[in-house]
Amino acid sequence: MAEAVIWIPLLVGLLAGLGDTETQQTTLHPLVGRVFVHTLDHETFLHLPEHVAVPPTVPVTYHAHLQGHPDLPRWLRYTQRSPHHPGFLYGTPTPEDRGQQVIEVIAYNRDSFDTTRQKLLLLIEDPEGPPLPYQAEFLVRSHDVEEVLPSSPASRFLTASAGLWEPGELQLLNITSALDRGGRVPLPIEGRKEGVYIKVGSASPFSSCLKMVASPDSHARCAQGQPPLLSCYDTLAPHFRVDWCNVSLVDKSVPEPADQVPTPGDGILEHDLSCSPTKATARDFLTDALVTLLVPLLVALLLTLLLAYVMCCRREGRLKRDLATSDIQMVHHCTIRGNTEELRQMAASREVPRPLSTLPMFNVRTGERLPPQVDSAQVPLILDQH
Repeated sequence: MAEAVIWIPLLVGLLAGLGDTETQQTTLHPLVGRVFVHTLDHETFLHLPEHVAVPPTVPVTYHAHLQGHPDLPRWLRYTQRSPHHPGFLYGTPTPEDRGQQVIEVIAYNRDSFDTTRQKLLLLIEDPEGPPLPYQAEFLVRSHDVEEVLPSSPASRFLTASAGLWEPGELQLLNITSALDRGGRVPLPIEGRKEGVYIKVGSASPFSSCLKMVASPDSHARCAQGQPPLLSCYDTLAPHFRVDWCNVSLVDKSVPEPADQVPTPGDGILEHDLSCSPTKATARDFLTDALVTLLVPLLVALLLTLLLAYVMCCRREGRLKRDLATSDIQMVHHCTIRGNTEELRQMAASREVPRPLSTLPMFNVRTGERLPPQVDSAQVPLILDQH
């Protein structure tokens, strides 16, 4: 009861703190088909004076969801390595996601248990400029997804990948963790990373180097455990270790042929004599039913008769046993049995006094030792002679 009295004021204070928290709102402008990254910094959510820096040891976790829904929209993902690291909201919106979306983010201070709420108003629009039909996706083995989400590593990757492309502007289209593609969690060994897929797009066509990497010959070499064909210098090394056997190229400059639309009919099949079903002949199932039922019954009956014959008709009997036993053995057995019965009758008719060992010679309570009271009339003659 005392514990309940202590917890009630704490809960009331926590609820009051939640009610007094002012909701911040930030407007962002994601673009369709372009990667969107928003960093959730501790400084944005912790209420500290301007001249006070955020302590690096303050653990803060976040929970983000679409307003009115329990989870994020399908194109948006959230990641945070630990409570001491910033969180990230990232993804690539599709044309179906065009419009306005509101994301609610709640920050939890794990030390003081304070909560801060923030709303992100996402105005998803179409990008400006020419389309990017030439797209390439690289698997970077040397990084985790939260290591390439900040702007500086992403810009460094675009600058390094420009050497593998024809001259032109490159843009990031998508960033996906390798774990979301079915990758395995690496062992906790220094230098092992989860891996991240980075998709880059450009209006310029692919270079001959990229085409050679994605050629069937390179895929055949990768299947045999050999490095693929790379005719140019790897400008991504040593900052980014790319798995060149997992490079995929997509060319959307050539429009795909439109699917043929089926012509709707009246729903009635045409009469075709060649495809008409044949008539099924009549069949009598009585024979099959009798065979199915009678055969197991007959087998069971035969087994029963055989067992009864063995148990009842094959017994030896007393006559055969007596004939197989010698007369001397039978006389000996009968003599022993008769003598045994006679001794039992004699023992039951005679009166024998109680043994001396059973007489009360010692009183447990008083400790007296009394001489045994023996009836001399019942003592045998042999004992009197001694």
